[in-house]
Amino acid sequence: MARRKIKTIPWDAAEHLKTEEDMAAYLEAAIEEGDPALIAAAIGDIARAKGMALIARKTGLGRESLYKALSPEGNPEFATVMKVVRALGLKFHVKAA
Repeated sequence: MARRKIKTIPWDAAEHLKTEEDMAAYLEAAIEEGDPALIAAAIGDIARAKGMALIARKTGLGRESLYKALSPEGNPEFATVMKVVRALGLKFHVKAA
């Protein structure tokens, strides 16, 4: 019996982040995981969903440097994270554990 080839396509979370609520829930879930690389990547996905060029203009940061910093391999400075989160129209909230 011959095996069928399965065609796969890469998953891109940015394609599924349509509303502000989607974006906030996605970032909140990443924060709950507690992995800094996952949080940065989630912020990057949200920035791509909104348009990285727009976010670069709003933050005054270079588009290419944002792609690099907000990738799973990136290690953005906290100041960069805060600028991007503000440009995305989101806020961080802290509550007692």
